[in-house]
Amino acid sequence: MLNTPKSLRLQIAILGRTNVGKSSLINLIIEQKISIVSPISGTTTDVVEKAQELPPLGPVLWLDTAGFDDVSALSAERVQATMRVLERADMALLVCKGDEITESDCKIMAELEQRKIPYIKIYNQTDKYAVKATDGICVTATNDSAREVFMQELKARILALCPEDFLNTQPLLSDLLEPHQTVIMIVPLDYEAPKGRLILPQVMAIRDCLDHWQNIMVMKEDEYAAALQNFKTPPALVVCDSQVVDKMVAETPENIPCTTFSILMARYKSDLHKMVQGATKLWHLQDGDKVLIAESCTHHAADDDIGRVKIPRLITQKTGKNLQFDVISGCNFAADLSAYKLVVQCGGCTINRRQMLFRLQQCEKAGVAITNYGVCISELKGVLERALSPFPKVLSTYLDAKEKRS
Repeated sequence: MLNTPKSLRLQIAILGRTNVGKSSLINLIIEQKISIVSPISGTTTDVVEKAQELPPLGPVLWLDTAGFDDVSALSAERVQATMRVLERADMALLVCKGDEITESDCKIMAELEQRKIPYIKIYNQTDKYAVKATDGICVTATNDSAREVFMQELKARILALCPEDFLNTQPLLSDLLEPHQTVIMIVPLDYEAPKGRLILPQVMAIRDCLDHWQNIMVMKEDEYAAALQNFKTPPALVVCDSQVVDKMVAETPENIPCTTFSILMARYKSDLHKMVQGATKLWHLQDGDKVLIAESCTHHAADDDIGRVKIPRLITQKTGKNLQFDVISGCNFAADLSAYKLVVQCGGCTINRRQMLFRLQQCEKAGVAITNYGVCISELKGVLERALSPFPKVLSTYLDAKEKRS
């Protein structure tokens, strides 16, 4: 569980003013001295991340942040880093000095409520301050002997407030076939493939099927057509890398549902309906329009990088328009999206669902269409309808949008 990717963990931000004991609290929770504790204001600078297995919740990522009322020389940058944490936090702990709620605390609570992030008040330093409030958890974070009682109450409250989409996470693909049925996974090993391993969405798909007693056959694209002929019972599903989706569709009989890893990630991490609607906007682009390519990780770009080179080239070729492309990478998302007509987001395997939904909300607020790599590629190659065959409701959305376009 400690090897679970950060994007699949429940991410909990620890927020509050300077010197209320945020770092002491995370040290108490983890039972390790991972955050520096000091009476000097502004000791915590960058966000400190710590993964933990927290039964019965499972894998959790704690995010220790700088104080919201930081007035040190780098306060603006530190507070900005803390604000960015809210883009990915599933929950928050608001740490207070006793039960004192200041104007700064009220601003934090307003921000959390606006973003619909559930939070728990932690009334810290109860050895120094009398606490009359009953709407939080009382603790002295420096008192290790109080940990067991505190953790029991903390876990109970986290379970009560835990976002539904974390507790009831939709499977990546195991719901698309029955136990003991077979899925074929087509995995090209081109020069962009990581040496000696598979990329995360492929690993996630394999594990999801194994967890649900389903059979997996993994092969390269050149072996697929011949292997398919050897099946006495056709596979229940075929999944491929988006870059070979046209070849896979051409070689897959109509009675076998098929899709791509990236389309599965769009359903798993965000909203496949919106990503599909966004892909239909490719055909509305005009000369001079700007398209934003949004990468979530900070990988070293290859000469023929999928996001920076292949997708812009394919969009230009298929639409016949003279377009401008910008690329951003990492956790930061463009603050001003108004200049763009379309955002093409990667599969998002390194960020969590909340971050992906935040990006969708930002685009919706700015009136900008958004799609993802795999949906975009399938649409441009003319096979999106076929690649949506496992998802009848989404397919209906796509056909409606396609009919309106024509």
